[in-house]
Amino acid sequence: MDFSEVESKVLDFRKARDWQRFHNPKDLAISISIEAAELLEIFQWSGTDLKVENKLADAKDELADILIYCIYMAHALEINIPDIINEKLDINNMKYPVQKAYGNAKKYSEL
Repeated sequence: MDFSEVESKVLDFRKARDWQRFHNPKDLAISISIEAAELLEIFQWSGTDLKVENKLADAKDELADILIYCIYMAHALEINIPDIINEKLDINNMKYPVQKAYGNAKKYSEL
């Protein structure tokens, strides 16, 4: 399934429940943040255990929630998600040229 099919399915799900009227940018931003916090909670107190195997199902569930709310936000703001991702990648390519950023976790202003 490609992105436009997924996007349509997400928006159709919401439309069938008449939830769009609740989905203003402020509340959607809050919801994205809450779901991101729930994703973080999966890893809370895990210490040095950075393995995801035992947490993968929960992580997928929370990530799906985040992405669904992002689709709702983009729809509310009339933003095309593939376009803004491509625009951001172009900006990041200029900020983080491969020859300077390869294998380096520093911020672009520190490269």
